[in-house]
Amino acid sequence: MIEWKKRDSIIAGWTMKDDTKPSHFSMALHTGHPHVDIIKNRQTLAEAIQYPLEQFVCAQQTHSANVHKVTYEDAGRGAFCYEEGIPSTDALYTTEFDIVLSTFVADCIPLLFYNERDHIIGAIHSGWQGTLQNIVGTTFATIQNNERRSIEDFHVFVGPSIQQHNFEVDRDVYEKFAKLDDALPFIHFKEETKKWHIDTRGVVQQQLIQSGIPAHHLHFDERCTFDTSNAFSYRQNRQCGRHLGFIVQKKND
Repeated sequence: MIEWKKRDSIIAGWTMKDDTKPSHFSMALHTGHPHVDIIKNRQTLAEAIQYPLEQFVCAQQTHSANVHKVTYEDAGRGAFCYEEGIPSTDALYTTEFDIVLSTFVADCIPLLFYNERDHIIGAIHSGWQGTLQNIVGTTFATIQNNERRSIEDFHVFVGPSIQQHNFEVDRDVYEKFAKLDDALPFIHFKEETKKWHIDTRGVVQQQLIQSGIPAHHLHFDERCTFDTSNAFSYRQNRQCGRHLGFIVQKKND
């Protein structure tokens, strides 16, 4: 299943799990699913949004805080072969038109952002490790420094991800989050299990606002991937596939 939002110049959305499709409609080349299935699924997406795979750009995501500015020279990287993706990168942005930026998730937080006035789009993969490193803040600081654009003009779509009631962690992860500024309101200790539950989406929302994005420019998909039947969840199944978040800005004729 493919879900997307379409504006005059922006197409953005994410794929979801679909048991009627090859490999449940996974989009990831790095999870051990048959290569032919993944390429077929990606071709289905490409046809739906009317952009060839040769214009997709994918990264080798490593739960880093690394940001890459995509140019036309990057077109097609990682679209057919994982090893050809942008190495060790979890955030992509571009000022180019007709380039599809991608991010892969299963419980982690996918963020798709755009600034129509200044023609900037981007995609971020913020897992709990990336959230600890504030990849969101790093991405928008990079854009502000490199492009000299106001962050308050951006809009952000935050896709389906695991929610607090299902994101259970031990003390080691809790202590890392507890060290973040203002993170304690997003941490809950469950006495019955002696585990901590962290609202990573709440932390990311705070990071977005602290980066300068107005709260009314944030758009959240409230679904929890752990609870949703048509979602991939790494916590449910370590061998699961991945959703693909995508965003592209169209060049007006």
